[in-house]
Amino acid sequence: MCGRFARKSTQEVLADWFGVELEDMPWFAPSYNAAPQSVQPVVRLNRDTGNREFAQLRWGLVPFWAKEAKFGYSTINARAEEAATKPAYREALKKRRCLVPADAFYEWQRIDQKTKHPFAFALRSGEPCAFAGLWERWQPKEGDPLETFTILTTDPNELMETVHNRMPVILQPRDYSRWLDPGDPVRPPVDLLRPFPAEKMAAWRVSDRVGNVRNNDPQLLVEPPAPGQLLFPTN
Repeated sequence: MCGRFARKSTQEVLADWFGVELEDMPWFAPSYNAAPQSVQPVVRLNRDTGNREFAQLRWGLVPFWAKEAKFGYSTINARAEEAATKPAYREALKKRRCLVPADAFYEWQRIDQKTKHPFAFALRSGEPCAFAGLWERWQPKEGDPLETFTILTTDPNELMETVHNRMPVILQPRDYSRWLDPGDPVRPPVDLLRPFPAEKMAAWRVSDRVGNVRNNDPQLLVEPPAPGQLLFPTN
C-alpha cells in the first residue's frame, strides 16, 4: 500500500513539471508527511476547458453513491488489478483519473512482530513524480460537495519488494496526458498500471519520526546516521 508520501517541490517547479499556469494554481505548502484524510493537491482535467488544473482533494476516495464520508477511511489505495471491477473505483477509472504529485513515498519494512523500519523511496534523478490516482465528487445531504482521491498500487519492483509487497503506480511523464485524457471509457489505459523501473529509483532508511503524522519537516527525508541502512545508493 501507499499510506504516506512527501511533496517537497515548490509550486513553481510543479507548475512547470505538469504544464499548468502558476497563477491558476491554488496555494499549497510542501508536505513531508502527507497522510490519509489530509487534503492534498492533485492534477486533473478541468471539466469546462479540458486543460490541466490543480485541485485540493481529500485523500481517501468516497464514491458518489456512498452513504457516509467515512467510506474514505478504507479507500486510500486502489489495487490496480481490481480497479476496473470494484464498485468503489470502476466509474472513476473510466472518467475521473488524476495525477498525485510527489517527491517520495514511505514504506515500513517489518523486521519482527514488534519492529518495523521506515524507508523512503524516490526517483534517482531527484525529479518530482506522479502517482496514478482516481478522484470522485460526493454530495452529502447537507453542505458542500466533497472531492476525494485514491492512489493506485501495483506489484513491487525489485527495489520495493525488499521492503513491501505493493508500491504506488508511478507514471512516466510521457504517459501523463494519456492517463488524464478521457479517451474511450470502455478501455481505460490500465496498461500503464505497472511497476516503475527499479533502476530509476533509490531507497534509504529514514527516521521513525515519520510514523507520527504530526511531524512534517524536511528532516523526515534525511537518512539517520546509521551505516548499512541504504538499500541502493542515492547518487
